[in-house]
Amino acid sequence: MPQLADALILFGITGDLARRKLFPALYSLTAEGIADIPIIGVASRAWTDDILREHARTALDEAGVAIDDAVFDRLAKNLCYVSGDYRDPSTFAAIAARADGARCAVSYLAIPPDLFDDVVEGLVSAGLNANGRVVLEKPFGRDPASAEHLNQVVHQAFSEDRVYRIDHFLGKEAVQNLMIFRFSNTILEPVWNRRYIRGVQITMAEDFGVEGRGKFYDNVGALRDVVQNHLLQMLSLLAMEPPVSEDPDALRDERVKVLRAVHSLTPADVVRGQYIGYRDEPGVAVDSDMETYVAVRLGIDSWRWAGVPWVIRAGKAMSRTVTEAVVEFDRPPRPLFADIDCAPGPNRLIFRTKPDEDISLSLQAKEPGPSMVSESVEFHLQHDRKPGRDAYTRLLSAALEGDPSLFARQDGVMEAWRIVDDILEGVDPVIPYARGSGGPREADRLLGEGWAWATL
Repeated sequence: MPQLADALILFGITGDLARRKLFPALYSLTAEGIADIPIIGVASRAWTDDILREHARTALDEAGVAIDDAVFDRLAKNLCYVSGDYRDPSTFAAIAARADGARCAVSYLAIPPDLFDDVVEGLVSAGLNANGRVVLEKPFGRDPASAEHLNQVVHQAFSEDRVYRIDHFLGKEAVQNLMIFRFSNTILEPVWNRRYIRGVQITMAEDFGVEGRGKFYDNVGALRDVVQNHLLQMLSLLAMEPPVSEDPDALRDERVKVLRAVHSLTPADVVRGQYIGYRDEPGVAVDSDMETYVAVRLGIDSWRWAGVPWVIRAGKAMSRTVTEAVVEFDRPPRPLFADIDCAPGPNRLIFRTKPDEDISLSLQAKEPGPSMVSESVEFHLQHDRKPGRDAYTRLLSAALEGDPSLFARQDGVMEAWRIVDDILEGVDPVIPYARGSGGPREADRLLGEGWAWATL
């Protein structure tokens, strides 16, 4: 059995991520009785324990949490604060004192990757890495070389089985439902292959722009921000083989196998776009060539998927906000019960995570009326149920309990970087597109003849 954490150290406790995501998650885990341990917040601001507690309460109010005073009092009792420089050993001595002899401390690094060196060295100096675990926020590098460097830094203090790389996409209820839906319904297995599936589209579109994050985004772009991590993880869940067991590494083994089988992308496989007005955003270079839209066409060289196109696209300032995967099946070999000018549409299975969690299946049925003509009918697979945990609550709980199944493993991270490495630099310039559109029309060429975008 994994060892339960007996202390949580949150580096970057005064930052935006902690305010928006981590405090609500800690409140939920306190209510569940999971986070009744010392929670040591660390940052450079000259705060006190009381200021941190007031900040936590404000963050929960801003997040719309219905605060139970008894639960918050338990959380506040466990919260404490260490102010200091990450390069100063005395900072880590103070953390160790606050950890009160913890034997399995979880260190959460909600800080820029260029500070990892200092923090890891400090954890070692205070003995806080012994038997502990470390949780890392993305990005895991900017390319394969920097990702490998980060791995070497972290592995100085933590073995791979104690490194938990967060991709919050894997913690989402709807994304987890992909695995349940695929492997708990035998009706899908006979047709879940290249003989019946025409292609797969994965879309992550947002109807807003960079929203004050121009300086950050102009150094990252859509490819690094969401495709290399979130959307390739979604691809792996849809394409993976059934794991041999529910063991965390059995699940991660299958996700990595898929990524290993994905062809490395070339410039011909990608279309990049930039919404008009992006260069006017604060912090964005006036001549920026950073993409706010990217579409790529991938192939998976496996027995199940050889020859099936997988198209991923992500963009900001699009016509709507939607995150979904659309599995399109082959058309019947001969159209029957169809007008001459209107062939039956393809069957589609759609997994949507935004704006609502929904699974729908498009089938053909008789159009009402005197004619024997088919029409597309949508079946929505929904049922009333309590909302699940949010992603950060689930992932933080897993880190405290020692369950790595929903976290990215080093080999998977490196395979994802390998897939996109050749299109990180030296590709065609971005193509302007209008706000509120579906992105540059040039991306249509990635679909090929007889295939259209399912959304937007």
